[in-house]
Amino acid sequence: MELRIDRQAMVPVVQQIVDGLTEWILQSGVPPATRLPSVRQIARGNLLSQSCVVEACERLVSQGVLTTRQGAGFIVAASPSTANAEDESVPFEDRLAWCDAVCGAASGLKLGGGGLPQSWREPDDLSYALREVARTDMASLFNYSTPLGLAALREQIVKRLRLFGIEARSTQLLSTSGASHALDLIVRTLFKAGDCVVVETPGYAPLFDLLRLHGVQMLEVQRTPSGPDTVALEALLRQFQPRALFINSHHQNPTGSCLTPAVAQRIVQLSKTYDLRVIEDDVYADLHTGNGTRLAALDDEGRVIYVGSFSKTLSSSLRVGFVLADSEIVSRLAQVKMISGLGASRFSEAALANLMATGAYRKLVQRQRQRLNADRAAALQALEDADWEVFGKPTGGLFIWARARVADQARVRAQAQRCGVLLSAPDAFSPSGEGGDWHRINVAYACDPRARQFFRHTGSDRPQMF
Repeated sequence: MELRIDRQAMVPVVQQIVDGLTEWILQSGVPPATRLPSVRQIARGNLLSQSCVVEACERLVSQGVLTTRQGAGFIVAASPSTANAEDESVPFEDRLAWCDAVCGAASGLKLGGGGLPQSWREPDDLSYALREVARTDMASLFNYSTPLGLAALREQIVKRLRLFGIEARSTQLLSTSGASHALDLIVRTLFKAGDCVVVETPGYAPLFDLLRLHGVQMLEVQRTPSGPDTVALEALLRQFQPRALFINSHHQNPTGSCLTPAVAQRIVQLSKTYDLRVIEDDVYADLHTGNGTRLAALDDEGRVIYVGSFSKTLSSSLRVGFVLADSEIVSRLAQVKMISGLGASRFSEAALANLMATGAYRKLVQRQRQRLNADRAAALQALEDADWEVFGKPTGGLFIWARARVADQARVRAQAQRCGVLLSAPDAFSPSGEGGDWHRINVAYACDPRARQFFRHTGSDRPQMF
């Protein structure tokens, strides 16, 4: 059993062992009740300490993947995918995007998924922060947060926004229960049924559902590798006078593309010329490598509403996001927030504020970026080797947008099913529900052997050797 431990990686060795054992169980097709090699054998074969192997196995026991039996060591209890595949635990976005009816499986590699794998999550710092809040901040355990959100958290967000070139005051910030909540508040507060807005295609599927729910009409502008097509955007603005543009600035979902400075400048100019509100969704900001141009940093007239979140990096369960806007809009959003839900979780906000103040959050996202950068480079190379077409080459974030060079797309989905790979639904990212042959590939899953096999066998119509 080779676990491929990288001692130079930022990921703790124990977590690498967990990942390696999980992959081994999946790839070997090991049935339940199979006994694992002994702890001593696993440790000796991979030059590991037995204590690290034991800790990793105990974690898998707690996840329901392994079980123990007196005198028999560790035994496979269930497939790792099955053990973590309860429908109620799958985020709505992921169910929408990758539970393709073609696959129809309860388990599989979520190649089209929208977040980081559970195995990438690091619980230690978060657990410590939760204990500290419970020990030192009794009010956060039992009381509502303030309408704008915990002051300590908003001050930390102000500091973090400065790293992106965005100057803000805490009175311009409103905490939310994640970015989805932020977008819902914005749509409820600023738009009414019959209003017209511009959205990107391909784009963020839950946003399309939200706008439909509120009766807001959508105009589509094509996303290019450098941002939305600004020529087409101006034509829409001139003809229809829409009230707003919804846009992912960096590492757009699903294409992974970023705004270039020229495109960003042009969008800001158009917003002034056509009196356009811009809602900038930047939930992947902390997974960005290098500098980047934010519309909020260029805005000098208060036209940009900036949305951020910590769900993609820290925890989808804590549900902490925020909105940055001018004080008048923030006040209106806060009123709707209190009417509809009496605020967000003060406990979650306090835990996040603690992690940001101690530097633990900054170090966490550094480790995530480093790991994603390595896997992204490997995934892009695997796609190139398999002759897949890639929509630009992302430098950060979670996603690559790519397609196989084949005429028969049914063959691609059939091959995915054979390889145990779950793809995004073909119409998931189109506002009009139009199907397509492009696929959202989550970098964090793309180096799995099942993904590699899938790429190789579907790369093009050239003859394949099986």
